Amino acid sequence: MSLPGVPKEGLKTVGQIVGTNELLFQAGDNGLAIATKLVSSHITGAPVVDSKGHFIGFISEIDVLVAIECGKDVRKLRAEDIMNKSAIAVDESTTISEAIRMMAELSILNLPVEKDGKVAYSVTRHDFLRARIGVGPDIEE
Repeated sequence: MSLPGVPKEGLKTVGQIVGTNELLFQAGDNGLAIATKLVSSHITGAPVVDSKGHFIGFISEIDVLVAIECGKDVRKLRAEDIMNKSAIAVDESTTISEAIRMMAELSILNLPVEKDGKVAYSVTRHDFLRARIGVGPDIEE
């Protein structure tokens, strides 16, 4: 028996998951605008992309908080000043099991997903849990 919206063989890759985090920041985005967007969207972080949509880093709430705690004025910072440059992204063909393992080992909440070399969206632990128990994003409605 398969669940509605889930293939009979189950979901296998990250690209099969309907991600709920489509937030992306551009390299030149203002730090205060980034912080405001994170707070207003209730999203813990998002990938930073260059003008061609290529992944260059990730900004989480903690990255913004660390900048503020270091005495930096976020109104004067840009995304590239705040972002974590060592952040990782996965390709849409990455298995769900591998992505979950990566998130657990690295203690990350969001994982950018690249399609055709560009970040399309991020998947969250919430998205993986939905995929594993077979419910769609509309469960909250």
